[in-house]
Amino acid sequence: MNATTDTTPEALRAAMVDRIKKAGHARTPAVEQVLRTIPRHLFVPEATTEDAYANVAVITKRDDDGAPLSCASVPTVVAMQLDQLDVQPGHNVLEIGAGTGYNAALLAEQAGPTGHVTTVDIDPEVTAQARRALDDNGFPHVEVITRDGSLGAPETGPYDRIIVTVGAFDIPNAWRDQLKPGGRLIVPLRWRGQTRSVAFVRDGEVLRSDSARLCGFVPMIGQDNEVSGNIDAAGHVTLYWDSDQDIILTDLYGVLSQPKTPVWSGVTVGGEEPFDGIWLLLTGTEPGTCRIAASATAVTDELCNPAIRDRSPAVVEGSSLAYLTYRRVDRSSELGAIGHGPAGQQLAERLCDQIRAWAEARTAEPIITAYPAKTPREHLKAERVITKRWATLSVSSASNVDG
Repeated sequence: MNATTDTTPEALRAAMVDRIKKAGHARTPAVEQVLRTIPRHLFVPEATTEDAYANVAVITKRDDDGAPLSCASVPTVVAMQLDQLDVQPGHNVLEIGAGTGYNAALLAEQAGPTGHVTTVDIDPEVTAQARRALDDNGFPHVEVITRDGSLGAPETGPYDRIIVTVGAFDIPNAWRDQLKPGGRLIVPLRWRGQTRSVAFVRDGEVLRSDSARLCGFVPMIGQDNEVSGNIDAAGHVTLYWDSDQDIILTDLYGVLSQPKTPVWSGVTVGGEEPFDGIWLLLTGTEPGTCRIAASATAVTDELCNPAIRDRSPAVVEGSSLAYLTYRRVDRSSELGAIGHGPAGQQLAERLCDQIRAWAEARTAEPIITAYPAKTPREHLKAERVITKRWATLSVSSASNVDG
């Protein structure tokens, strides 16, 4: 096979879908078919054909500081969300975040001639680009609206499916209200320092998850309520937490210079085995769960050595913290925690308790329930909750959820 044939759009698209399948996505024939059919490179004309079909995000707009404002998402993430969404012929679908129009085209292809797709974005430049791309590639029937995505699009609702393709810190009431009973909402939701593409199903006024996948997205404009700050003098270690948490940065300043207490869980992981489920469990049990990020210098100088240098879970309580770490044991890695401060050892031990809880069923996923923020506390079926402006979240094991 010659190089020219290998680099045709058709060959590159086929290779893209093969990679997606190998990664465990595009699980249904319908999702695989639309990915093989829709020409992604025509929706990102400024990218090379190779980049259009590589497993990377294609940035289409940046702010004055170079931060991405809009993009075509990583193909494996696109496929993952399509799997979660489960669009069927005839469905009415709403997309929040128009991007390049590529995702809307995929949705329209799945919904078919009897379905309908509406895509919404706050940026008129983005919606204009999406409109052109959709018209040029045979999708003039997709409705494109310039509007704050948190308002949804009631004029074309209610919807069988709603998909959010920008990072969201909250779940606006409009998304739930415009979703049909039993409908599915897919949203890359951020809380306690991590983002998960959560597949919610509407049950009355409550949204309940049936899958949650670790991911990353360009954040939605105007929704970010995450706080961050350095906890060392040199600025090499940063914490990220939510505005509803009782975390006071000045109480933690210099905590890493205090003696460290390592605690080991006895749980090992091998090779590329993921362990991000520990973080998800922590968000439901430890109110001080947050994210810790250390520079390469901090690791080299043994100031801070988190399991994943730039994004690991930590637990804070007053002037103490503990964070997830690991050590090599033969050909595996043993997971544990390092604590600092007066309650550092106790926090490390509690973190290890959650490592062990995760290890009992490594592939099981907790249930994330989103209640309207106005729900009385006594009606929330959870001991601990995460409070946002529009939604109150609980994270519970499946056995602890009262259906």
